[in-house]
Order: sequence, then C-alpha cells, then structure tokens
Amino acid sequence: MVAPFKSRQEHRKNIELEEARKAGLVPAEVDKNGKEINPHIPKYVADTPWYIKTEEGPSLEHQRKPESNVNGKKKSQYDRGAKLFQALTYRKGACTNCGSMKHDAKSCTERTRKVGAKWTGKYIAPDEMIETLALLSYDEKRDRWNGYNPSSYAHVIKRYELHQEARNKYLKEERIQKLEDETDDIRVDEAKADESKQTDFAKVEKRVRTTGGGSTGTVRNLRIREDTAKYLRNLDVNSAHYDPKSRSMRENPNPDADPNEQFYVGDNVWRNTGQALEFGQMNIHALEAFERGQDVHMQAAPSQAEFLYKNYKAIKERLTSQTNCTILEKYGNAASGEELPKELLLGQSERDVEYDRSGRIIKGKEEAVPRSKYAEDVSINNHTCVWGSWWKGHQWGYKCCKQFMRNSYCTGAAGVEAAIHLLEP
Repeated sequence: MVAPFKSRQEHRKNIELEEARKAGLVPAEVDKNGKEINPHIPKYVADTPWYIKTEEGPSLEHQRKPESNVNGKKKSQYDRGAKLFQALTYRKGACTNCGSMKHDAKSCTERTRKVGAKWTGKYIAPDEMIETLALLSYDEKRDRWNGYNPSSYAHVIKRYELHQEARNKYLKEERIQKLEDETDDIRVDEAKADESKQTDFAKVEKRVRTTGGGSTGTVRNLRIREDTAKYLRNLDVNSAHYDPKSRSMRENPNPDADPNEQFYVGDNVWRNTGQALEFGQMNIHALEAFERGQDVHMQAAPSQAEFLYKNYKAIKERLTSQTNCTILEKYGNAASGEELPKELLLGQSERDVEYDRSGRIIKGKEEAVPRSKYAEDVSINNHTCVWGSWWKGHQWGYKCCKQFMRNSYCTGAAGVEAAIHLLEP
C-alpha cells in the first residue's frame, strides 16, 4: 500500500507528535486489538511493508508469526502413508501391478513391481490418500519434511543398538578366550575379563547443558596416578608457577638441581624443540614479510605462508652455498691442508696492544707499518734522490743533479752548475 502524500506542515506535526509520545506527554498509539505500540520502536520496524496488505491504521501484525490451523480452517501438513479403501477384487482402471486406483503401473512401488512378477489378483493394495493443500504458505509448500513422523526412525536406532550390543558381546567373548589360552589352567572370572570397566578408573562424569535435561559426557584424565604431580616437585612458595586449570608448569621447578637427575624441566622446553621451533620461525617470517608489503598471513592462508617459507629457506641455502664457494675460491680452505699464499700468512695476527690517553703503548708491541710490494730506498744510476723529487718549468726531475731525463746517469754537482747556467738568461 502506497503511503499518501503529506505536506511539510503535516510531516512536521507527525514528528512533534512522535517526540511527545516518546516523552510520555501524549498516549501511545493503539492497534486494532487494543494493544499499545511502543513509541520507541524504530520507524523501519513499525511501518508495514508495501507488499503486505493490511487494514488502515497502525499495527505490528507484520512482525508477528502468522498463526496456522485457526479454528480448523487451515491444514498445514500432509497425512503421509494414510490409506483409504481396500478392495477385494480387481477394479477396472486400477494399477495392473498392485490393484490400487491412485496410480498406474509405471509409478507403482510395490514389491511385485520390483521383482518383475505380474499381478495375480491374490493381493490388492489399498488406495493412497492424495490431498491438495491450497492454503499452504510459501515455506510450507517447500518443506521437504512436511508430514514426517519422527517415530518412523525408531527402527533404525533399535537396529543400531542391537548391532552394538552384539559387537560388545563378541569382543567380550574373544577377550575371555584369549585370556583362557594364555593361562590354560586358571579360570578367568568375569571381573578380570571385563577390562573395559577396569580402564575407567580415571573417568570423570560431567553434565552437558542441553534443553532436554542434559546427557553425560566423559572426560578422561591421562595423567598416571603413580607419577608425581607437578606442583609437588618443589613446595617453595617462590617456585615455578603452576596453573591448575590447564595443569601446566611452564618454568623449571628445580633450576639449581643436577641436570642429570632432573626428570621434569618445565613445559616450555618443548616449545624450543622439534616442530614448535620451526613453526615459530615460520610465523616470524610471515610477520616480517607482511611488514615488507607481501600479501601473506599465517592464520588466513597457512598453506601459502608455509610454501613461501620453504622457498625462502631454499633460496637462502643456495645463496649461502654460493657465497661459501666464492670465498673458498678466493682465499682457499685452511682446513683442507693446502698452503696459504704468502700475502695472507702475515695479513692478520692475535697481537693485543693497549694504549693510554696520550697514545703511549702500555701493553704489547706496536704494529709494524706494512711495506709496499715495490722496492724501497733503492737508487739507480748513482742518483741519491728518486725521480719526481724536483719540479721546475712544469717538468719533473732528479733533485740531486737537476736533470729532467728519467733513468739518466747522475752527474752530481757538475750537473747542478750546468743546469744553473742553462737556466740563466
């Protein structure tokens, strides 16, 4: 139903009226049954949808579940399996397989049809009740369990219980026979044969909250009673903390004891061994990869995170092996017994030297200045200075004889006087 058009003044009056009803200044609206409508209900809940046909006036009928079977006028379930008249003789137009008038031979499901035999007239199936419910709702028409009787499943449960009882009886007899074969002369009594009851010494019964009153479930305590409890290993108040809810003690209760005599060192020791350590490293790798911008999440996509971590380890091992091979090719391997090059023999040492604030040596000897691979302090051709020790007129020469020709023979003081005369104007 389309709402009528309202002017601005009417819309404003409606808003003021709603505010007054919420404040309690004006009585609340009343529906057709005389029930008050809460003014604090949102408008989108109180308004009737356009596709529901209702009478004029406020109402919350569209929010309530429609009643069924009112005064016996509406029927919402089929009578499944209901039978009608059963004839004693064959009737014309009936099923040629079972004799029923409500179906033909093609859709017949009787035993004779499955076996392949023809109807002999000795048995006529009763007519089924076929009804059409025209007043069913949208959901009732599509309910596959409409008219189903839960009691029809009782035979399945009974069959399962009988099968389980027979299985337990067979296992019990087999256990007794095995014990008789082992003992030969000793008669096995019922208490010793029924080992299932003896193994329930650690069973704890608890109630499970259900609507039907609850059922019992079992919680097994896997701790052997001969073992010492964790909280009894060290009765000191300041000892390792024990959590009674999870029965865990993470730290070592006796950290100062002899390691060879400690049988329990805490639950945290298992977190640093085996797959727990590898799982922690994989989780750290996923977090670091996510911070670097990769779309990986350990909880959302664990298989992807594990695959990326395996690729990372393979690439890292390959790079490490390449680096090791490069270093061995360049510097050699001292563990292999090969002789090291002479340039590496004195390249490093274990020498320890200490200095004071003024730079003087307190302990050890000062490191010698490394010498060049070229010959030092060696003069050729009677020169006392090296080439490049003198600069004149944009040329290099020998300072000892003032000559510019390299590898020339030194002339001494005579060469200096000759060079002075040549340079004079």
